[in-house]
Amino acid sequence: MSLVEVTGLRKSYGPKEVLSGIDLRVEAGEIVGILGPNGSGKTTTVECIGGLRAPDGGTISVDGIDPQANERALRKILGMQLQEARLPAKITAAEAIDLFASFYPDPEPTAVLLERLGVVTQRNERFENLSGGQQQRLSVALALVGRPRVAILDELTTGLDPAARREIWTYLGQLRDAGTTFLLVTHSMEEAQHLCDRVYILAGGRFVRSGSPQELSSAMGTQVMSFLPSSSVDLDLLRSVAGVHAAHADESRIVIDGDDTALQSVLSLLSARGVTISGLSITTPTLEDAYLAATRRVG
Repeated sequence: MSLVEVTGLRKSYGPKEVLSGIDLRVEAGEIVGILGPNGSGKTTTVECIGGLRAPDGGTISVDGIDPQANERALRKILGMQLQEARLPAKITAAEAIDLFASFYPDPEPTAVLLERLGVVTQRNERFENLSGGQQQRLSVALALVGRPRVAILDELTTGLDPAARREIWTYLGQLRDAGTTFLLVTHSMEEAQHLCDRVYILAGGRFVRSGSPQELSSAMGTQVMSFLPSSSVDLDLLRSVAGVHAAHADESRIVIDGDDTALQSVLSLLSARGVTISGLSITTPTLEDAYLAATRRVG
């Protein structure tokens, strides 16, 4: 059994069915991402897994624990950072971590979390005086203080500057290498590409694609290449080459859409006809391209 296993999860709000029987699995030691448009049910999914919301149907297991049946056991192994979380206005960053640490038998030291999450200088600042990014980092610290076996992070780095994002990504990678398993909700394709072993794309109440970021981007099957030929080239001839999907001229450049075999075939054809090229540019599909294609079909 996977460390986190969801089967046939359904959830409705009034007449609107948000989740239409989704299946999800997370293996021990993975970082798995959930991507999807606003309102697609990403937060509902992780709140059901985290025991904060009761599903209407389906089964959920977190290390063999049913979140609705044994919440006390779940809290011992699961840490959560919610999309929006508030603390008492007067509590300081260090006090908040100390408080949460008191709930666990072997917590991460407060000083370590303050350092790793970049809030050392704000340790004695009240929550109400922290910036949005500082509050976000503190929220992540509170999710990780108990050394959870599984951590759910919802919009992990929203509002953080690029340097802070990279620092947190590095820290999570180290925790994953040490055995922590992560379920990550994000809108950031860069974050998913950098961190996730696998991603699920949620749209229309169901997962429409899943796989590693590389698998999803490669499945698009098209790359765009452009170059300057040393002499005129017959576009119809290029279009007949195996792997080429389309070819057109953009002023003096030739632009070709094709699969990953097209480039070599085109270069061989041109070489055989004595045509050399310069200024070669190749653009390959990205996770964002795969995401947009998957969600556009549903929308």
